[in-house]
Amino acid sequence: MTVLTNDSTYWRAFEENKLTHSVAHYLMAVDHLRNELGYARVTDVANLLDISRGAASLALSHLKERDLIKEDPNRFLLLTEEGTQLARTVEHNYVLLTCFFENVLGIPPETAREDACKIEHLLSDETSNALVRFLRVLLTNRKWIQELTQKLDQLEDTCSLDTPCPLCEPVGECLMPQTTRFQECPLESSPDSPAKKQKG
Repeated sequence: MTVLTNDSTYWRAFEENKLTHSVAHYLMAVDHLRNELGYARVTDVANLLDISRGAASLALSHLKERDLIKEDPNRFLLLTEEGTQLARTVEHNYVLLTCFFENVLGIPPETAREDACKIEHLLSDETSNALVRFLRVLLTNRKWIQELTQKLDQLEDTCSLDTPCPLCEPVGECLMPQTTRFQECPLESSPDSPAKKQKG
């Protein structure tokens, strides 16, 4: 059995991600202000994001250097073509993730929106497009959603002691939260499991 590991290849990809959480929200703030007010100034961005004008000015200057934001002749802020594309991508990802968390996983709205906000800027185009296709198929059939919800409600919060869970098996240990793990996963009880080896 091949055990999945999150090696340096993946966390380095996170570090190299062009779009940070902060950058995403500055871009979306400018986009939102221009849609709502017809213009966006540094002061407006600072007020919307609840930060100081100095902090907003510094951050926006960096975004101008990266050619994500520019100014019009009246010194109002504008998004460049790339900045607009990034802002819209993050906004769309937020909607997709919130929809998935709330309507498919049954996560409470407040938690769903908070978690969606944390990762909206990190999704690859491939994952985002796949999520769109998945939600389009699932949400057009109410019966499927009902059946999925029922199965989730009936699912036990423990791994079977008889058969290794197909979700846990690639990892080599039980993935159930510690607070709901009432029985020991057979993979964890095995002397060959990575978890046992680390503890040993």
